[in-house]
Amino acid sequence: MKPFSLTLTALLLAVSLTACSKVTADNYDKLKAGMTYEEVRAILGKPDRCSDLLAARSCTWGNEQSYINVNFVGDQAVLFHAENIRKGAFHASGRAILPSVLNW
Repeated sequence: MKPFSLTLTALLLAVSLTACSKVTADNYDKLKAGMTYEEVRAILGKPDRCSDLLAARSCTWGNEQSYINVNFVGDQAVLFHAENIRKGAFHASGRAILPSVLNW
């Protein structure tokens, strides 16, 4: 009986953590070009990983199977990409802004 209750507890914990994920199509749709890192973080929470190179930063929320990736240049979001995030059915997309928005 004890192994069953331990398994059930672990399963319920996993389901509750998954339900709290901010990696959703609804949150992805809230992302806009020009948002700051802090504005994106307010929507998606703390990223799971980021890499920085000079004035560019690439951050990912989620895991290898389901994620949202946002690229920042000069603390402004310029490129978004998502894989396997759900809003009813399968949803994957990418958005970018034109270099003219960055005053190039």
